Amino acid sequence: MYDRIYNFSAGPAVMPESVLEELRDEMLNYRGTGMSVMEMSHRSKAFQQIADEAEADLRTLMGIPENYKVLFIQGGATLQFAGIPMNLMKNGAADYIVTGAWSKKAFAEAKKYGDVQCVATSADRNFSYIPDCSDLPIRENADYVYICENETIHGTTFQQLPNTKGKILVADQSSMFLSKPCNVADYGLIYAGVQKNVGPAGMAIVIIREDLIRSDLDSHVPAYMRYDLQSDNGSMYNTPNCWDIYVCGKVFKLLLKNGGLEAMAQKNQEKAAILYDFLDSSKLFSGTVEKPYRSLMNVTFVSPSKEMDAEAVAYTKAAGLDNLKGHRSVGGLRASIYNAMPKAGVEALVDCLRKFEAEHA
Repeated sequence: MYDRIYNFSAGPAVMPESVLEELRDEMLNYRGTGMSVMEMSHRSKAFQQIADEAEADLRTLMGIPENYKVLFIQGGATLQFAGIPMNLMKNGAADYIVTGAWSKKAFAEAKKYGDVQCVATSADRNFSYIPDCSDLPIRENADYVYICENETIHGTTFQQLPNTKGKILVADQSSMFLSKPCNVADYGLIYAGVQKNVGPAGMAIVIIREDLIRSDLDSHVPAYMRYDLQSDNGSMYNTPNCWDIYVCGKVFKLLLKNGGLEAMAQKNQEKAAILYDFLDSSKLFSGTVEKPYRSLMNVTFVSPSKEMDAEAVAYTKAAGLDNLKGHRSVGGLRASIYNAMPKAGVEALVDCLRKFEAEHA
């Protein structure tokens, strides 16, 4: 047999063990086809069934309305930083809420394509909270309002969606995707890089309201970046990331089997509470996010010094708990406890941190 560690990586991240076992069993011969999905034509009946089932199961999971399209696009979430303004800007203006590293990068990228304004930010306190978004200076000519709903690096999450004053809401849900129920109709567009909470790296899922898909785009928009071409061709304008679609489809089926997003939300709340309760009572470690805005997916914390942070990372790794080093831009520690992280993994982490604290009392 093989030994598996508890992997707290922010992405690529832990995946359900049962899904990995299915992938292993079907690796050489997918359901009697005599070939792996890696070798399969994306135009084959076998793969078309895989893609159709993946979309249908995602629609069921999220309750996606009929007037929304689901697109599987290569390139991850970062490609959509440019794709969104290229496709959605009619007036050439957009308003962004900057709450951490990823919304900051998306904001900077969007400025290349139009008049982009930051209408709220939490930079004043090192992105440790979500600003009040109940009465923002949304412009009349703004084509959309943008948020990163869960900031992977800084560990914050929106508990309430912003008041967009009638403008469409665009949300990067990469590190919280499928972690809890989502009312898709509240958004014009949702997108997520799948490598955090769903599948392997290399693809983003875009869920977009049909009336926002335009065919009158600037001729300079690259063909692959056009949502209309992706939609018209069923996400197969070119060869898609077949393997990613296949793996994500298996994760969707597993979530449906295990009670859907309501059940997942309850499990995620229970897991996060175990770790946050420890941090709140610890005399050595402390969380970096103000309590009302804490992410259930990415738990960020620090010890009294950078040197002790590094020592704690090494200590946990030696105990079979890996990838707890905070992002290089912020330091500290970070435990990403996505859907596939079992409760036992979080309990093992708390036990290890408690031992480390006792040894350094």
